[in-house]
Amino acid sequence: MAGGWAPDGAELEQIEATINDALERARRALPTGESLRYCDECGEPIPEARRQALPGVQHCVSCQSQLEATTNSQELYNRRGSKDSQLR
Repeated sequence: MAGGWAPDGAELEQIEATINDALERARRALPTGESLRYCDECGEPIPEARRQALPGVQHCVSCQSQLEATTNSQELYNRRGSKDSQLR
């Protein structure tokens, strides 16, 4: 049951769009290609297990954690809100 001016099923469509956007963003963020042997940031060796588990890896765990902590969080919000929700 949709509320306001939104058609039936609009909430489900919005949820699915949010999920699909998040999946696509995660897929684009995955590294590809050959992994580096040494971290691109600090120069420390990247363990063989990490290089095999994640093809195309360029950073050690420590540097990758720091990079992810500084990632812009604005991409976490759904900008496809219905017109009805924008009018409230």
